[in-house]
Amino acid sequence: MQSIKNSAKSGHNQPLIPYIAYIYGEGMNLTEPKRLRGLDRGERCALLISECQTAVIDPKVAMFKDLANAAQARALPTKISALAHRCRNADIPVVHCIVRLLLGGKTATANSPIHSIMRKSPFLHRDHPASGIHPGIEVDPSDIISDRAHGITAFHDSGLETALRALNVETLILTGVSTNIALIGASIEAVNRGFSVVIAEDCTAGATPETHAHSIEQTLPILGTVCSTGAIMPYIRNQTGVS
Repeated sequence: MQSIKNSAKSGHNQPLIPYIAYIYGEGMNLTEPKRLRGLDRGERCALLISECQTAVIDPKVAMFKDLANAAQARALPTKISALAHRCRNADIPVVHCIVRLLLGGKTATANSPIHSIMRKSPFLHRDHPASGIHPGIEVDPSDIISDRAHGITAFHDSGLETALRALNVETLILTGVSTNIALIGASIEAVNRGFSVVIAEDCTAGATPETHAHSIEQTLPILGTVCSTGAIMPYIRNQTGVS
């Protein structure tokens, strides 16, 4: 296991992707894009798995129960592990982006409501077992662990960009949680750095059905390509000829 340092039609009310339902376990009914921008020209990609830690997606200990329940109801550990397995077989880097606070949380500033919650909960502290990657998420020795000690987005003070540049990555396939904070933040930071973004919607979850739907319909499609894992699979196979 490797380690890094410790548009469509406009209109305010018009969704970019038709929303049918977000009942736990059923997910979104997506209209797949005709062009999978970011993968359709043979771009070198990496799979990023966002904050799929026990303290985040296990309802027994999670700080945000609705988010954890959504992640489990949508079977994120199983789906993400399956996608990661395909990526490894195609020689596509798999990166686990996690956050674990140092020294019992004392080094984390409570400069926002979410930071206050993270600091008070013991489960995201580095010395707590629940801060680790959820046991349902497969971790391979070839995977990269981007382990940051503070901040709410993947690129912040984590060494992630340096690792991606070294691997000649051009496009990020985003999975995990949450669509309303971490994945939006990661998408913005990736685009700012010149990366393209693809969001595997059925491998993501949000804090509530409403926030997930808003992110998937209104925000993430402006930053990248939102589609299903099924739409991504042919590009993973074609990239190296491995199915």
